Amino acid sequence: MTDSKITKALLFIIPVGVLVVLDQLTKYLIARSIPVNTGFAVIPGFFNVVYVRNSGGAFSLFAGAGHHWAVYGLAAISIAVVAAIAYAFVKTGSRDYWTRISYICVAGGAAGNLIDRIRFGEVTDFLDFHAGNLHWPAFNMADIAISTGAVMLVISLLRKK
Repeated sequence: MTDSKITKALLFIIPVGVLVVLDQLTKYLIARSIPVNTGFAVIPGFFNVVYVRNSGGAFSLFAGAGHHWAVYGLAAISIAVVAAIAYAFVKTGSRDYWTRISYICVAGGAAGNLIDRIRFGEVTDFLDFHAGNLHWPAFNMADIAISTGAVMLVISLLRKK
């Protein structure tokens, strides 16, 4: 590998690793501090910190389905996404910071949730927003990174047109 490729790889691996560590640390702290399926209000009627386990994908998609196929299928998709994004990152111009940061966010989030799927067969979620009867599914730091990266990538693609 040339120095340029090593540098590009490190510019991807290090920030992705930081996102994964932050994600795993927050999940660990929640799991150590709150009994599963419980939580507490931070802003009553709007925001709770909870500890729930999600065996499905985004927004609990496939949760409770045939557990093994969902875990392996979602893990395989996560691995493919991270690999494709790593490849795209290396191929992206070094001055296209916005796109590169979007790739880092998506890959870091996908890797964080992948670690949970491999270790536990499910993902730890803990951020819970609601207003009246409207309730958003609980999510975690990895989900925030994925969503932020996806929005940034869409903006990047629209700006290029």
